[in-house]
Amino acid sequence: MEQPTIALRRLTKRSQFLRAARGNRAGRSAFGLQAVPAAEAVPGIGYTVTKKTGNSPERNRIKRRLRAAAAVCARDFAPHHDYVLVGRREALSHPFGLLVADLEALIVRVHAPRSSSQTPPSRGGPRKPRP
Repeated sequence: MEQPTIALRRLTKRSQFLRAARGNRAGRSAFGLQAVPAAEAVPGIGYTVTKKTGNSPERNRIKRRLRAAAAVCARDFAPHHDYVLVGRREALSHPFGLLVADLEALIVRVHAPRSSSQTPPSRGGPRKPRP
């Protein structure tokens, strides 16, 4: 018996993509994932592939593969969050099973609390005395 698919809300406005870019990020060689809390209960998802990645048929193929991977992982997306998948050229040659596994791992990673070792060093603080 086939499992029912979970509906995901599509991000369509530039402001939604820019807001997601300010959120948590995680990446793999084939794509990056950005996540940010959102007001709506249904998880939102958007896809972007830059022109430097390739011509339009290649970019569209990358987006189709990412959409298919997101559909498989639909249950893993947390409610009240928006996600953006940033496709890279490696997504064309990556085995589909590996794309799905990477996406599952990145969803967990963007929701994990950040430890002090992952935060960048602060710019302020005590200076070392000059000799």
